[in-house]
Amino acid sequence: MLANSNAMANVAVKDLARAKAFYEGTLGLKQVDDIGGELIVYKSGDTFINVYHSEFAGTNKATAVTWTVGDQIETVVKSLKSKGVTFEHYAMPGLTIEGDIHVGQGMKVAWFKDPDGNILNLVNG
Repeated sequence: MLANSNAMANVAVKDLARAKAFYEGTLGLKQVDDIGGELIVYKSGDTFINVYHSEFAGTNKATAVTWTVGDQIETVVKSLKSKGVTFEHYAMPGLTIEGDIHVGQGMKVAWFKDPDGNILNLVNG
């Protein structure tokens, strides 16, 4: 029923102005809509990310958004790091950490957080 329908990510934040600076200024996403100062819609590739105000911001302890960046993962990590992004390092079976990138099983992945603590990641897939 939903297999042919598009989906989008939803990310809760406490401060939309601070989130806007991060998602636009740091990540380089383009705003396509602002709904009542409570929801900002960003375009990322052919998909959309809803960033919205919520008192529950940052309570998700799992990955909220993943970007597939292919063989550009090292370049993207370096660029984000130069903009002040701090990458997370997790002990995960089968993966080793090379700089800020977890490597193993044919995969490269890097995790970081937005200002509200939402977990975001990059994958080479």
